[in-house]
Amino acid sequence: MSDLIRGAARGESSVPLSILDLATVGSGDTPSDALRTTTELARRAEGWGYHRFWVAEHHGMPSVASSSPAVILAHLGASTRKIRLGSGGVMLPNHAPLIIAEQFGTLHALHPGRIDLGLGRAPGTDQATARALRRTANPDADDFPQQLAELIAFLDADYPAGHPYEHIRAVPGEASAPGSGRPPIWLLGSSGFSAQLAGLLGLPFAFAHHFSATNTMPALEIYRSAFQPSDVLDKPYAMIGVSAVAAGTGEEALRQARTSALSMLRLRRGRPAPLPTPEEAEAYPYSPVEQQFVQDWLSNVIYGDPVAVHAGLEALRERTGADELMITTGVHGGDARLRSYELIAEAYGMTGDRDAATPTANGADSGKAGHTA
Repeated sequence: MSDLIRGAARGESSVPLSILDLATVGSGDTPSDALRTTTELARRAEGWGYHRFWVAEHHGMPSVASSSPAVILAHLGASTRKIRLGSGGVMLPNHAPLIIAEQFGTLHALHPGRIDLGLGRAPGTDQATARALRRTANPDADDFPQQLAELIAFLDADYPAGHPYEHIRAVPGEASAPGSGRPPIWLLGSSGFSAQLAGLLGLPFAFAHHFSATNTMPALEIYRSAFQPSDVLDKPYAMIGVSAVAAGTGEEALRQARTSALSMLRLRRGRPAPLPTPEEAEAYPYSPVEQQFVQDWLSNVIYGDPVAVHAGLEALRERTGADELMITTGVHGGDARLRSYELIAEAYGMTGDRDAATPTANGADSGKAGHTA
């Protein structure tokens, strides 16, 4: 099995725990504030013992500052020492495969052995913005398998003789970090399409349980049934993304969790805005239909005091058979987000580089970025 999966530092947890971050912009904050918090969270996550730290590509959303994963990852790599960093994910249809090969080849050259390339086939935005990104009138996610094949060929310098791209090289890209191979590719999904493709290609699969919970078990079954051993994996490896909020009390955790529910409600209503404060979420005049939406949304969030969150995460892991859990915490304010992840790490008895979790004057690690263990 690949080194990208073996050897996660995880203390008492039964599977590796990782983090998915969206550089959340809260009401009253700026994107700069959000990105500073993301940097601090990545550095502390390394100290707390989390295995990976991924950022997600979204566009045109006032509450999300992670529109450029490759740029953010380069910065995070220089601000940490060993935690794995990756995209959760890059929305491949928004980009030319060669561009992604060069970007992640560059990241792999800068931070060998630490970079994951997670790929999704959704636009991560509305259709108008997707057209502006792709410069085409009819963006089509069904082209994803072909785009993926092109990306892999660029990373492996493996276009066949006679192919129009035979002599094109991704630099950095292929062999960007001698001896460490190319960045591991993950497929991300919220339905069965990417699950089946990941299985057929023998790639690790990450499922978005946090916003598509009803599809979790069917997609995992498709992935495991379709899996074919590859030079990457000899057996399936499934990670699921899960929303979780830990606080000192269950009441406070619910108060914090309701902010993401209102944010998603506004997005679904076509009124995206920065993530509201708990006070805004409490004061919002919910209609009966909106109240039901909030209840449904919160039913897929694991929230409470640290003991309750630990129990909820473990129950989900046992039910799904997940090989890794990737936690995303959508709450207002950097302090609340940092504290939630810290409480979860403590509940699991996780251990890591505690020196890395000690704040520095400028919010960055003073040591040099290096290789993973």
